[in-house]
Amino acid sequence: MLTKRIIPCLDIKEARVVKGIKFLGLRDAGDPVEVARSYERQKADELVFLDITASYQQRQTLISLVEKIAQNIFMPFTVGGGIRSIDDIRDLLNAGADKVSINTTAVKYPELIQEASAKFGSQCIVIAIDAEMANSPQSTDHGKKRWKVYINGGRTPTELDAVEWAKKAFNLGAGEVLLTSMDCDGTKEGYDLELTKAISDAVNIPVIASGGAGKLEHFYDGFTKAKADACLAASLFHYQELTVGQVKQYLANKGVLVRL
Repeated sequence: MLTKRIIPCLDIKEARVVKGIKFLGLRDAGDPVEVARSYERQKADELVFLDITASYQQRQTLISLVEKIAQNIFMPFTVGGGIRSIDDIRDLLNAGADKVSINTTAVKYPELIQEASAKFGSQCIVIAIDAEMANSPQSTDHGKKRWKVYINGGRTPTELDAVEWAKKAFNLGAGEVLLTSMDCDGTKEGYDLELTKAISDAVNIPVIASGGAGKLEHFYDGFTKAKADACLAASLFHYQELTVGQVKQYLANKGVLVRL
């Protein structure tokens, strides 16, 4: 059985780590290289770097910053934001990323998933899904909740259903899903367990739960109730309310298999 992963996330804006609530009200959380080093010391399982304004501003990810972080950590490193082509993916992998996370361009040009997984291997192609519960009269399907996919860093809604999009991305060759609940992001009220479980049940690849971690129990629920393979958190770790080590020890004590 694979160990469950704890993954800090660096949301990057103007070369600084930032964090907000439901993608709004961003505040500074430090220097990316120093923050990354601290997570290396805490024995995080992986690190995610998301350049949250790159797609919206139609520019590339900050390659030089990716290189600096990669030189200072040894854990697996996923980078996303502003990826529009095979060349962009190659540049990030050459800069030290182990995986790339694609959202906006994958939605607009799904064939990129297939091409990228064929060229670089599905294990390094992560599909990022930013999802919000749909509130329209058509938002339920036989009584089930539906979630709508957003692109451009949570700014632009699409008509895509999150569960159906996850299935399609999996069938095209994606190796992992980074799933962020926009409803729960930054609230510290817990992951969206229904959304996460729905997507975990729908695809046969690892799902990273993101958005809403606020206390130890939330991680346990993410793994046991929502069937997540990894739990991601940002503000909780950035502002030192909990350490990665504390979360892992708690989970180990509850019988969850983690790497201590």
